[in-house]
Amino acid sequence: MMECWKDGMLDGWKVGMIVILLSNIPTFQHTVAAQDTIPPGYGTLRRDDVVMRFSTGTVEIQVLPLDEQVIRLLAPDTYRSLSRLVQSRTDDIADAAGRGATQNPTLVMVTFLGVVPQARFNPEELFITSRGRLFRPIGIVPLSPTWSSFQLDARQQAAAIYLFEPGISVREQLTVSYQGLSSDAWSGSLRVLDQERARVKARAQLEAKPDSGGT
Repeated sequence: MMECWKDGMLDGWKVGMIVILLSNIPTFQHTVAAQDTIPPGYGTLRRDDVVMRFSTGTVEIQVLPLDEQVIRLLAPDTYRSLSRLVQSRTDDIADAAGRGATQNPTLVMVTFLGVVPQARFNPEELFITSRGRLFRPIGIVPLSPTWSSFQLDARQQAAAIYLFEPGISVREQLTVSYQGLSSDAWSGSLRVLDQERARVKARAQLEAKPDSGGT
């Protein structure tokens, strides 16, 4: 599994980056209502359509909430690949959640990309603000062999799944901060997601309509 992340890790991000709360993993379930309103398999968005990104000048930070309300709006192949990824790290996520004393963590994919040679990054300094509350990571599950070095060459990437306490709302504005910098780019992502959510529901309803030429 891990070799697919080496040497061109997350190749073009076609498999997406991802934070996922899978409906078939009881420990990390969302509410039934949240999942039922967005049926899987009808999304068309690319990861780049919704990911939050900003740069310190030495590293670029890319952040994607892996909430089902977000990832079900991505293209089916991206959604499936993210699901498989999270499933493959279920034990690590559960261990990290246990150490953080949280049974139902919010999962977020975070990637650091080197902009200059020997770019240093500090994973613990990335925070999310939602509904006026500052969330610090309670656990981190690395996905890249380069993660533990905390240093990247230019264009080199290091990705991980971050665990936060429950309470982050992906349907409202989020602010991501790192080393004194912050990004409100989620406001643009919200507009894209809201538009796609309406289209997904329409596609699902159209397909569910019985054939008028039937009984």
